[in-house]
Amino acid sequence: MAPLIALIAGLLMARLAGLAGVDPLDGWQPALRVGLATMFALTATAHFTAGRRADLIAMVPPRLPRPGLLVTVTGVLELVGAVGLLLPATARWAAAGLALLMLAMFPANVSAARRGLTLAGRPVTPLGPRTALQLLFLAASAGVLLLPAGSS
Repeated sequence: MAPLIALIAGLLMARLAGLAGVDPLDGWQPALRVGLATMFALTATAHFTAGRRADLIAMVPPRLPRPGLLVTVTGVLELVGAVGLLLPATARWAAAGLALLMLAMFPANVSAARRGLTLAGRPVTPLGPRTALQLLFLAASAGVLLLPAGSS
């Protein structure tokens, strides 16, 4: 739920800043870039914090090698993508790369749900709601790709 809140809060705050006269944020596409960057910066930090990192490592499907390395690499890619979203020259490339990353990481969510994992003392998000969230995050990435840079 925290990634969704970060996406929406980042989007709304950036859009309000744009409406208040911050020209680089004047439009839905720039605001969406900030919302996604906020979300990915938040999720990336989990890859490197003690308790959350262990949870993410546990989510990696057992058949994949070196789950700790996979979690580190995906965290770094999320951080690089978040920065890339904030730079107009790289925003579309970053959105495309992050969409591919989300698709690549989704099987870990499926695996975790099927194995009945608990993370931070709570069951993982059930597959139906998790799939809906994933589709929303992919749609936000598509919005960065498809909306004109200054779309109001």
